[in-house]
Amino acid sequence: MEYPPAVRKLLDAAKADLGDTVAVTARGDRLEGVVMPHHAFSGPDILTLKLGSGYNVGIDVKDIAKVELVAKHVPAAKKAVQVPRSGKLPVLSVLGTGGTIASFVDYRTGAVHPAVTAEELVSSVPELSELADVRARVVYSVYSENLKPANWQHLGQETAKELNGGAEAVLIPHGTDTLHFTTAALSFLLRDLTGPVIVVGAQRSSDRPSSDAAMNLICGARLASADLGEVVGVMHGETGDTFCLVHRGTKVRKMHSSRRDAFRSLNASPLGKVHFDGRMELSPGVRRRAKGPTVADPRLDTEVALIWFHPGMKAEAVAGLLGPAHGAVIAGTGLGHVAHDLIPVLAHASKAGKSVVMTTQTLQGRVGMRVYDTGRDLLRAGVIDGQDMLPEVAYVKLMWALGRTKDPVEVAHLIGTDVAGEINPRIGLDEFAE
Repeated sequence: MEYPPAVRKLLDAAKADLGDTVAVTARGDRLEGVVMPHHAFSGPDILTLKLGSGYNVGIDVKDIAKVELVAKHVPAAKKAVQVPRSGKLPVLSVLGTGGTIASFVDYRTGAVHPAVTAEELVSSVPELSELADVRARVVYSVYSENLKPANWQHLGQETAKELNGGAEAVLIPHGTDTLHFTTAALSFLLRDLTGPVIVVGAQRSSDRPSSDAAMNLICGARLASADLGEVVGVMHGETGDTFCLVHRGTKVRKMHSSRRDAFRSLNASPLGKVHFDGRMELSPGVRRRAKGPTVADPRLDTEVALIWFHPGMKAEAVAGLLGPAHGAVIAGTGLGHVAHDLIPVLAHASKAGKSVVMTTQTLQGRVGMRVYDTGRDLLRAGVIDGQDMLPEVAYVKLMWALGRTKDPVEVAHLIGTDVAGEINPRIGLDEFAE
């Protein structure tokens, strides 16, 4: 982003530009550093430098007495990196989706660049070449909050293509904000997996000393040799760097905005651990590799609403959301409740052939619609019990079910049938994620 005129004038006077090293005299102090790009969140008259310590500092123009050019930035020649392929290690296909997890940093300018080829990926995380023969390509480059169901469908087809084309595992670097939507979607769209589909993310970008990107990638790559045939999310298991947790794709959810161990398995135990020293522990309950071929069935009906109930929600607002939808998932309170004046709206939708699934906002625990009158009234209205599915998982599963049939009885049967480990018939006391 270009600097505003006041900052630009100082840089032009010093014949300095982005990436150049300058000395700035401000309030009697002399600061030397690299000129960083202007950021949309910076003040309009702030010059940003990256100091020798690695930290950035913002200097207000009104405090600057002088800017001197110390050294012009000379772009380093990009070295060709040869990816070592032993022919003896498992073939790991990396499908990029636009996240910054596999990025590398130009410390001269502070810019973070996506590693979009196998060469760049191995260069940024060289340990990968010791664990697998890596081949990598970009499937799409999208911020995770901008992903659409069409991206899930495309990614599912590309994943199947890789597994059927010789890859023993597929590693998908992904933005963390909607990672659990993607793992759920791939879990339903892919069948007969001949190897693990490992979705990894990073809570801290690669330009930060506390970045979790490299370790999450390495943990994911270690799973390439495991007898595992399902979609999993692999992220830090605690705030340090001792181990990563392996989460089932339909049970994982991001539970903190910034912690490195933000991801938890809900209503289920993690499938395993990958330790920093290379040890792997997998639960006996993991789904094993299938003989194949892997099948990607992209059918989804995307006309599904996800409605989060709140006190005071108006019936007409719910009716408006249900109007164009072919089905809806409700995130209700407690055991799966909504206000009584909304039940007729849900009953009308059900009578019109729309499938309505109830889940709980508590995320942990199971919907129990036979305990109180409200739940029993919802069942009589035709609302489907979502059991212990997370609202986001039920949302994706309803898309999947409606993509196969519009018959409400058949949809209800599919929703109540465990397909990809999304329904835990008995939640243990030790499966409460704190």
